[in-house]
Amino acid sequence: MTTLPTDIRQLAAEARNDAVQWRRHLHRHPEVSFEEVETSQYVHDVLESFGGLEVSRPTKTSVVARLNPGAERVVALRADIDALPIIEQSGLDFASANPGAMHACGHDGHTAMLLAAARILLDMREDLPGEVRFLFQHAEELPPGGARDMVAAGVMDGVQAVLACHLFSGLDTGKVSIVPGPFLANTDTFAIKIVGRGGHAALPHEVIDPIAIGAQVVTNLQHVVSRVTDPIASVVVSVTRFGGDGPADNIVPEAVTLGGTVRTFDPLVRIRTQQAMEQIVRGVVEAHGATCEFHYEEGYASVQNDREISAVVARAIREVVGEDAQASTGPLMGGDDFSAFQALAPGAYFFVGARNADEGATYPHHHPRFTVDEDAMPIGISLLVRTAIDLLSPPPADR
Repeated sequence: MTTLPTDIRQLAAEARNDAVQWRRHLHRHPEVSFEEVETSQYVHDVLESFGGLEVSRPTKTSVVARLNPGAERVVALRADIDALPIIEQSGLDFASANPGAMHACGHDGHTAMLLAAARILLDMREDLPGEVRFLFQHAEELPPGGARDMVAAGVMDGVQAVLACHLFSGLDTGKVSIVPGPFLANTDTFAIKIVGRGGHAALPHEVIDPIAIGAQVVTNLQHVVSRVTDPIASVVVSVTRFGGDGPADNIVPEAVTLGGTVRTFDPLVRIRTQQAMEQIVRGVVEAHGATCEFHYEEGYASVQNDREISAVVARAIREVVGEDAQASTGPLMGGDDFSAFQALAPGAYFFVGARNADEGATYPHHHPRFTVDEDAMPIGISLLVRTAIDLLSPPPADR
């Protein structure tokens, strides 16, 4: 049985200042998906500065560190490192210095927390009955995502359990959510091009108006949710792009394009939704004498939390954070390519509350004024450390 430190929360609190410094540096220097060159180098250098870790670069912009490599039991901890293509409006002293890029989802905090967890666990290396593998993943925000590249590079070889956490502005600081079973959705994208016949806006009878047809397509796509899908199932169809190429206000364009996302949990519902969407789109378009191109691309698979590992996380929440800390968000329709790691080993993904009105940390994820309450970071650090220990060395049955 591993000799545990008396107070992991205290160790995490002592790591707070360094974690905040790392987080603010990353926030100041964000890089978007697949372009995390300086970010990954920074992570690499910090890990190397600890000493005692085997640090490698499995892909161009990702980093892996191994503690006690070669052990029979292996637990992996993952943090995403990429930013979003957003112009920051937070007003923070350490706001983005890279125009058009922003850490608007908390990945800077995730990276800093995992760095801190690595250093704490490194100090316990003699007592750890196995290997902890730290995965700093690129390109979580942009399909096809970076997780599958890391998996292909072998980062999950020998791993028996994988864990990730996400700072979440939907929960107050001090609250944590772990949901067994389905947690995050399948996230797919679609693109539609409707081709009609352009012409003068004063002569609508001589044109085939792709804008009017596109508007009906948008409306009718909601029938996939309300009239095609079992009400018990979960489906979200969101049209997020609608554009025409008309050069002037008095010209009906030749074509319009639409695009958006589809979110589901059930694999069969995922397939049926795609089929229903294409049938509806083609039916509406052809009924008005136009033609269309319909493209559907499957994205990240659903994140499914292993129930046994979720129970270990839940116990850690009670023992490290407090009996009243756990709050259930329920399954959410957001997506994450953490599921690619779960395809190789059972895992769990949990939310750490980071909302604090006094700190201005109330904006939703992907908002240009998004930020996190940095007091949430020691909570995430302590849970990563404690859960890694418990997964390597299951506690006594009477704990």
